[in-house]
Amino acid sequence: MNNPMTYIQNGDYLIPDLKLSQQPEKPLGKYGRMRKTYLKEHRPILYNQMLLSEKLYPHLLEIDETAQSRLEQMMPQLTKEAGATEELKASDPMKWVGLMNTCKAQAEEILMTELINS
Repeated sequence: MNNPMTYIQNGDYLIPDLKLSQQPEKPLGKYGRMRKTYLKEHRPILYNQMLLSEKLYPHLLEIDETAQSRLEQMMPQLTKEAGATEELKASDPMKWVGLMNTCKAQAEEILMTELINS
């Protein structure tokens, strides 16, 4: 029988010598790691399928990049609606920081709903 798979001897056992192809060395950002955690905890079958087919890491990178760009697009609009202006930053910095934190939390909630937990 012709067997293309190679094995490694470990004691009395033969273990398949499985190797993944080269993946890019770019680290995952916050949103990519959050998506990975979501898939691992709530969609384990999809997570394992993507992992074994080597589609997981590119998917996580795409989610991370998309989330970052969406956050950059949403923040100016949310800060304008909230009234977090440069004048407010100069006159009342604590209020400005509070408004900016609220805007970022709103944007991240939208990202969580639309990209991460879907």
